Amino acid sequence: MTPARDWPPHVTVAVVVERDGHYLMVEERDELAGGLVFNQPAGHLEPGEGLLQAALRETLEETGWSVQLTGVIGVSLATAPNGITYYRTSFAAQPVTEVEGAIIDADIERVHWLSYEEIVANSARLRSPLVLPTIEQYRKGHHYPLDFVYIDEPQRFQ
Repeated sequence: MTPARDWPPHVTVAVVVERDGHYLMVEERDELAGGLVFNQPAGHLEPGEGLLQAALRETLEETGWSVQLTGVIGVSLATAPNGITYYRTSFAAQPVTEVEGAIIDADIERVHWLSYEEIVANSARLRSPLVLPTIEQYRKGHHYPLDFVYIDEPQRFQ
């Protein structure tokens, strides 16, 4: 049985953004890892926010890129070394535009477009064990329509 301190899980989103065979990644500070790690644009759901909105917001806040969500890659449940459990919905997206003057989150050191091979070469520095498998699912074509994510109110998907 899971200790009460580990539950309920933190609800998060992650976004795989691909352009010409390269993936939008952030290099960010992670206290648990003790340094810089690579991650997809990702973060927590905020109160009153839907999963799709969170994915768009996190991508913009962490990378300065506006994106168009194109599908759902999957849902993951993982427990971090600190005992926190994360319930993560991962999305596929295409870049729309780099937003001039966008303010990037303070913990982001750099924004990169990395090839799959570069990501694999840096696999020891990935923030989470979910990062690479999510990209691999995307590469295998495991994308589901955005309306796979049911919202309890009518919503348009763009």
